[in-house]
Amino acid sequence: MSTLTLPQLDQVAPAYERDGYVIVRNVVSCELMREAEQHVHATIARHPGVAFDKLHQMPFYREDPFYLRLIRQPQLLDIAAQSLGPNLALFATGYIIKSPGSSMAVLWHQDGSYWPLEPMEVCTLWLAITESKVFNGCMRVIPGTQHLDLQALKERKDKESLLGTSMDESLVDKSKAVDLELDPGDVSMHHPNVIHGSNANQSPTHWRLNLVIRVIASSTKITDPNWPGVFHLRGQRRPDVNRYLPEPA
Repeated sequence: MSTLTLPQLDQVAPAYERDGYVIVRNVVSCELMREAEQHVHATIARHPGVAFDKLHQMPFYREDPFYLRLIRQPQLLDIAAQSLGPNLALFATGYIIKSPGSSMAVLWHQDGSYWPLEPMEVCTLWLAITESKVFNGCMRVIPGTQHLDLQALKERKDKESLLGTSMDESLVDKSKAVDLELDPGDVSMHHPNVIHGSNANQSPTHWRLNLVIRVIASSTKITDPNWPGVFHLRGQRRPDVNRYLPEPA
């Protein structure tokens, strides 16, 4: 497993290129993670009609400045820059919430299959707000599969799952799956083509809370004309490529 610390940033790119993912420990302070945990539960309370598993699909971050304050931690952007270079924009973000004993699995997929990006210069930072372990449904990856072309998604009615779709599972060697166990403040970064998924949260008492951060190179174009825009994160803006959103009040 590719597990590093912030002083080892120069090793992030080689590990990421080899395995399609990397874990960096102790990136964000536990104090800020406790604040984020409170913000998750406040967000849940403000939107009682939205299922926990679906909250990550809601664009709350476009109006709530807390998300950007958290995402713009320099050490988070330093990790993303190892993959994408110095010019960064925020494509999307949201809390991934697995409540105790009632969440659904995420079937095997590649993130890039869902995204209207050209070129596919994007990475996902997965920030652990609470511990993310096997018992509460941590992410699982198939190392090295970032070299596989993006696959078509299939609707799945045979298994209950969060996304309702998966890739062709005959292409997935489950014997090679690695569990990405994280403590609060740890970050994993994964490639848009790497195969990954997660099991349901089997714990009767422990939440699994993560912030998923989709970072693109500023030169990557969002091809969906209905996409509202991006937030500037670092380096050069490219208003000729994407529309930039105003800062939330």
